[in-house]
Amino acid sequence: MIKCKKCLGLFIALMSLTTIQATNLLVEAESFSNKGGWVVDQQFMDLMGSPYLMAHGMGEPVTDASTEVKFPASARYYVYARTYNWTSPWYTGRGPGKFLLSIDGKKLKKTIGDEGNTWFWQYLGNIDIKEGQRTLTLHDLTGFNGRCDAIYFSTEQLTPPEELTALDKFRRKMLNLPSVPVKQMHFDLVVCGGGIAGMCAAVAAARQGMKVALINDRPVLGGCNSSEIRVHLGGRIEAGPYKELGNLIKEFGHVKKGNAQPAENYMDERKDEWIKAEKNITLFANNRVIKVQMDGNKIKGVVSQHIETGEELFYKAPLFVDCTGDGTVGALTGADFRMGRESKEQHNEEIAPEKADKMTMGASVQWYSEEKAHASQFPLFEYGVNFNEESKQNVTMGEWTWETGMNFDQIKDFEYIRDYGMLVIYSNWSYLKNKAKNKAEYKKRKLEWVAYVAGKRESRRLLGDYILTGNDIIDYNVFEDATAATTWSIDLHYPDPENTTYFPGREFKSIAKHVRIYEYPVPYRCLYSRNIDNLFMAGRNISVTHTALGTTRVMRTTGMLGEVVGLAASICQKHKVLPRRVYQKYLPDLKELMKKGAGKQGLENNQLFNMGGHLKKRPVK
Repeated sequence: MIKCKKCLGLFIALMSLTTIQATNLLVEAESFSNKGGWVVDQQFMDLMGSPYLMAHGMGEPVTDASTEVKFPASARYYVYARTYNWTSPWYTGRGPGKFLLSIDGKKLKKTIGDEGNTWFWQYLGNIDIKEGQRTLTLHDLTGFNGRCDAIYFSTEQLTPPEELTALDKFRRKMLNLPSVPVKQMHFDLVVCGGGIAGMCAAVAAARQGMKVALINDRPVLGGCNSSEIRVHLGGRIEAGPYKELGNLIKEFGHVKKGNAQPAENYMDERKDEWIKAEKNITLFANNRVIKVQMDGNKIKGVVSQHIETGEELFYKAPLFVDCTGDGTVGALTGADFRMGRESKEQHNEEIAPEKADKMTMGASVQWYSEEKAHASQFPLFEYGVNFNEESKQNVTMGEWTWETGMNFDQIKDFEYIRDYGMLVIYSNWSYLKNKAKNKAEYKKRKLEWVAYVAGKRESRRLLGDYILTGNDIIDYNVFEDATAATTWSIDLHYPDPENTTYFPGREFKSIAKHVRIYEYPVPYRCLYSRNIDNLFMAGRNISVTHTALGTTRVMRTTGMLGEVVGLAASICQKHKVLPRRVYQKYLPDLKELMKKGAGKQGLENNQLFNMGGHLKKRPVK
């Protein structure tokens, strides 16, 4: 028992100090309840460890993001924000992505986001905070893509870990996340990726009676065809030996052509309603697949993480489809894959390069401006890519030709690639508005939309029992397991030589070289993994060479291939077999299903745009 008042006071003080020293709090920015004008960016979770909030205002500060946080004790807290000066690869000074943090309206003086050449914990100073509910607010200062991953409060001046494995453990401990997902679910088929291929795979399987999980890491469906990226559908339906394949696309496909057009043209709501109308599909929006659980060469289940709440879910199924574009699921399982260009010798492809290399087709950050009634200003933006009268781009919008990253790794360097896409748009627009001799032409032009989700063409290609080559298509080598037809030309992209003249090694414009083809049916063996027994793939990550990808990658084609995969999955379920066995024993069953297709028959073809040029008279084989 403590007898004297002085001793009692000392005891209380010591106990309070112990409590204070143990007090810390981690707040994930993407979990803010009110995101204001900030956007959630999950594209680089695998690279930097987390989704984050970004102030994508295109040169105009966005509205504040805020959230309520309960502080466990009154104390002086040291404050850190995990952030990144995104222009640092090209510019050594302070960057444009500036913002501030306030607690209950009191702003910390330290500007955030304009320093650091990698993701790091920036120290913001210390502040006295009272116990209880407090309001945290992010105040954007520029509209130029300031980014915040998390905010850390601690009564000890101790910086959180930077290394990704240690950081993940730190997050889990601080947020009290379970080591394994609490919620585990069983399905007949799990489709990973909600682009056109994934949507069609899910619906085709669901209409055959399968219980399907469709996991999509964005709030909207459609992938490159969504309002976030705005690439119109390409290729032909009603083609090849199975002309009913592709009817699904008539049911949800947009009907206005064009890239980089207003958001409503891409009909996000129609896609969402179409998927939700299927009683056998459970859609998991805003969920990104981050882990797999294997049983030998089979996938036992996949784990997804919600990009805002951090909640993890476990999906178990006998069959999986990788429609992620990047072959993310395949890579996590150890599936065989390729990246880059094969040599001419490797597959005897005449249009391949002499030597194999790592070059891929790039990613497009599309944009457009609008003519307004009154003049508008745009800030001077000069962060390492400087334009002049010769190199400026005298344009009012940019679509597929604004393509970056062809000489970089589309997986490991993807944040760099996307950021460079934004950097050149802002830099060129700034020059046109502020310095160009013809700036009067842009006086009333306002930068209306710039994508922050990049439209990627190529990365990993998962390898199946057959690798489709450019020669197969050009020579019209049709196989017994022919499925949906690719109709687009072999359309391969390269850095624009004129752009190289002004920006060598930093190109942001592309040209395309086309080889016209006859409509060509893709072999079924290109649609399942050769070494992961229960993995299908559909989309741009199927088993093809770089050259062949030039035709199979367009979205009406990937949608039809997704439809084939969904039908094949139903045969696997019916006969309790794996994907390869469909080819070996049940190919006639698949052909019967492809004759009918999964879509509603008799619908008018509303997809008569952006079909591409192809050769008309097919050779007799």
